[in-house]
Amino acid sequence: MPRPRLLLPAALLLLAPLALTGCGSEDAGSGNRASGDRASSDRASGNTGSGAGSTPSRADLEDRARAAQTRTAHVYVTEADGFTLAEQSVGVLGDDGFQAVYVAKRGGAQIKVGVERGTVDDTSCRGLYPPAKRCEKDGKGWYRTSGPDSPDSTDASGSWHAYVRSEHGLRIQLSADPGLVDRDTLRAAAEEAHRANAAELDAVLPKKTSPTAPVERGDIPRDGDGAPQDPPGAGG
Repeated sequence: MPRPRLLLPAALLLLAPLALTGCGSEDAGSGNRASGDRASSDRASGNTGSGAGSTPSRADLEDRARAAQTRTAHVYVTEADGFTLAEQSVGVLGDDGFQAVYVAKRGGAQIKVGVERGTVDDTSCRGLYPPAKRCEKDGKGWYRTSGPDSPDSTDASGSWHAYVRSEHGLRIQLSADPGLVDRDTLRAAAEEAHRANAAELDAVLPKKTSPTAPVERGDIPRDGDGAPQDPPGAGG
């Protein structure tokens, strides 16, 4: 008798905190730099085709972004020493924004990247979601901190901190638990955050999957609407 085949789902979109450090991760310090180097090489050589070993076409990347319910212009990546991108975390934020999580190779600390349409300034900084207890200008952006009762907490105590800036009509915010990710590390990641180039888009955006073909049953009569047929010797 043929052995039954076990069918597994094509992708797991739920981000399990305990599983993030195990698999499906890309090195934020080396993978993204390598992607950037490939993209620079492609631009220099004019290679933007979709052949073997080259960056996919822009149309293909746009198609993959639409399938993920976002836009290529909303995909931002960053680099942080000791952190890797958790590929399972990549997805849409709000209507057509983008979000991803970078996870520490040791300890499980997380840096969350969120990109949405909008702006930020001195007046609106504290009122952005999640509301901040304190907000101060720092470099090109603002440093935000929570109070103990702030919503959307990054840990059980309700404590989080974030760097946020706006550009190209987008608001880019990186947040973390201050007990696990210090301010200097978070600031460095925020400063490194940038709009993904073609090679980085290819590395970050979920790959397109072909529709699964229906399983053809051998016990259904080819003609008519008869009941399934038991093959000879199938009875008990």
